[in-house]
This record gives sequence, C-alpha cells and structure tokens, in this order.
Amino acid sequence: LLETLDTITRQHTGRFQQSILLLREHVAAGGGLAEAMANQPVLFDNVCVNIVEVGENAGTLDTALERLVEFRRRWAGLKNRVSSALIYPCIVLAMGLVLSLFMMTYVMPKLFAVLEQSGNKLPTVTVIVRAISYFIIDWWWALLMGIGGAAALLGAILRTERGATTWHRIQLKVPILGELVRKQSIARMAMVMSTLLNSGVVFIRAVQIAQRTVGNRVLRDALVSCEQAVYGGRDIGAGLEKTDAFPPLVVQVFAVGQASGRLESMLEDLAADYDTQVDITAGRLTALLEPLLMILLAVSVGFIAFATILPILEAGDVM
Repeated sequence: LLETLDTITRQHTGRFQQSILLLREHVAAGGGLAEAMANQPVLFDNVCVNIVEVGENAGTLDTALERLVEFRRRWAGLKNRVSSALIYPCIVLAMGLVLSLFMMTYVMPKLFAVLEQSGNKLPTVTVIVRAISYFIIDWWWALLMGIGGAAALLGAILRTERGATTWHRIQLKVPILGELVRKQSIARMAMVMSTLLNSGVVFIRAVQIAQRTVGNRVLRDALVSCEQAVYGGRDIGAGLEKTDAFPPLVVQVFAVGQASGRLESMLEDLAADYDTQVDITAGRLTALLEPLLMILLAVSVGFIAFATILPILEAGDVM
C-alpha cells in the first residue's frame, strides 16, 4: 500500500499530491487508510471512506478499491451526461442576452438619434424600445444592484430549510425537468446503495450515506423516513411507499429485494436502468429547450428589428 501511494504521489503535483502524502504518512504511522481518508472530507466523501473501511476490515481492500473505481466512473458519467445536455441551451441563452444587450445599448441609440432628427412621430413600439434602451444605458448600475439583491435574497431563502424544500418540491413538478431530477436522484441513490451493500456496509448505514448524495430535499426526506421506518421494525418497501416520493417500481425493487435477499443486485440493475432513463430524459429536455430558446431569441431580435424598421417604412409612406 505504501509503495502504491508513493507511485501515486510521483504522478501528481499540487494539492492532490499533498493529500496523498498525508495519506501515506498516516498509513506509515500505523493508521488505517479509511481513517486517513476520513480526515480529508473535501477529497474523500463518506462513500469512499465506508467502502475502504469495510475492505480493510475484511481483508479485501483490493476488491473494495476496484469497486470504488467502478462506482466513481459511473458517477462521473451520470453527472457529465446531465451537464452536457444543458450546456448548449445555456450557451444559446447567453448569446441571446449578449446580442440583445449589444443591440439595445450600442446599435439602437445611434438609430434612434437618426430617427429623432427626421422630426417624424415615432411609432409606439419604437418609443417603447427606445425607453428600454435608454433605461438600460442610464440605469445599468441600478439594474445590476437589483439583480444582485434579488439573487442574494433568493439565495438566502433557498438556504433555509423551508425555502429549499419548497423549491425542490417545485422542481419535481416541472414537466421533463422534474422527471430528470427525480430519475437522476434515484440513479444516484441506487448506485450508492448497491455499491455500499456489495462492499459489506449494513443497510441502515448505506441509507444514511445515500441521503447525502441525493440533491433533492423531498427525496432525501423520504429516505430519512424510510430509515426511521426500518428502525421501527417495518419493511423497507412499506417505509418508502408511505413517503409517496418514489415511483412504484423503486418501492417494488426494495420490497422484493429485501424479501429475496437480492437487494444489492436488484439495486444495481435499478441504477443501470435509471442511468439509461436519465440519458433519454436529458435528450428530451435538450430537444425541447433548443427550439424554445431559438424562438425566444428570434422573437427578441425580431421585435427590436421591427421597432427599427417600422418608423422608416412609415416615413416612406408619408413621402
């Protein structure tokens, strides 16, 4: 193990290298690898620590580390697929905002100056666009302060227990997006629990760790209720079903897995199934957002162009 840590240390630099050196020092002093990893929670989460700890105690550290590598590979793939699906829509939205601001603050004021010199009465739509343009130019600092204040207020609300729970409940009700959030959370939960159970971690401990990996508070609270139900002597499936937060398939997997003693393998299959569903749902979300954002961009630019062309056309009619 020490030779392996030495090899890893030579292959890296910076903060990661220092972290591995701390691991090596702890192990060389007679401590356990899991204990050393627990001292660096930023780099090693509870999933890593518990898998390694069970592997050390059972004398199967090599198998535990292989299982951990596979888990991390699948976990990173799940996160990257969701992030990749949202990158393009975000780029389109950002480009639309930049283009609109450029036209409203640089192009349009010059055109308005020419139109005003003509002495013709400007159409209502042009007057509205001109007012918005001048407001952005003259009061940009107030807009930034307002946006910053609103963001700070929203952030403060979302940091409260009630605010975060309400927001996460709203997320689950949004079409397609809510479906994606739910499926991604279930895939994470099943992936974490199957890995931990296969590594020898007891069910209650696996549920407690899985709670920290589920980002949505509604689903996290459901896992807490499930943990309490199991502590009270009830079946796992019954505890999940009472929360009404998970689809019937998930509840059935836990119930049948507990009854048959095959919970680990069934959760592994569930994770693979929902991993695939996350891909499909992310694709649907992207397919929906792309045309909507393009339409929004076209409408905003078209509205500005219409406000510019209309007074020119009206001036031509008058002549």
